[in-house]
Amino acid sequence: MLEPILGNGTIEKILFTLESYGEAYPKGLSRTFNIPVNGIQQQLARLENGGVVVSAMVGRTRLYKFDPRNPFLKELRALIKKAMEFLSEKEIQEYYSKRTRPRKKGKPL
Repeated sequence: MLEPILGNGTIEKILFTLESYGEAYPKGLSRTFNIPVNGIQQQLARLENGGVVVSAMVGRTRLYKFDPRNPFLKELRALIKKAMEFLSEKEIQEYYSKRTRPRKKGKPL
């Protein structure tokens, strides 16, 4: 949906994931979308250099999230949310609504 504006589909997938989960890391994105890690890392570096995302080391993992200081963040997130409305239910279930943390032991479903 936003691929023509953003330049490629990898960035679109990264932004949709950040909108859905709040943060992401390259290896997880690579596994989810079956894209080589270095391709994900290149696009994340491009987004970070452009001030769209920021990263921080958490242990040995570099986590990425939207840069809260970006002056266009509110508008960008609104555009992403609008574009996500046009995704198929299958895509949403497969990529953007997975549980990211384990369920507490003994907690009912």
